[in-house]
Amino acid sequence: MTAGRNINAPSSRLMGARIQHHDAETGTTHMNFIAPESFASPRGYVHGGLVAGFLDEVMGAAVLGASDGAMLPLNLNSNISYLRPVPLGPLKGEGRVLKMGRNIAYLEGVLLDNDGNRLIHAISTAMLTEVPNGKV
Repeated sequence: MTAGRNINAPSSRLMGARIQHHDAETGTTHMNFIAPESFASPRGYVHGGLVAGFLDEVMGAAVLGASDGAMLPLNLNSNISYLRPVPLGPLKGEGRVLKMGRNIAYLEGVLLDNDGNRLIHAISTAMLTEVPNGKV
């Protein structure tokens, strides 16, 4: 997986998703995001439902990296813990493959601010699917 690579899906572009690094040994992918002003809740932070998109993106990128670009996850369930409000602007994400079989993956995602503070934590069980048309 190429560092600094943008992911081409429209939802990824909306979040400013950019892969920074994938560590094959740990199954961890690091990404940067930009939470746009259009994601703001009335409180001025990222709307809670939209936060799930960042986590889905980083956990999906971890599967993509762990499968050499062949597979993407289709969530069967997710558990999201909101630790702090998510500010608009630059964010960091860490996605990790905890265990990956032939059909199912167990994933973890963390969203951080630029100071490294944990904002959101998620775990997910996902069905593995082939990358549509071989393109991400």
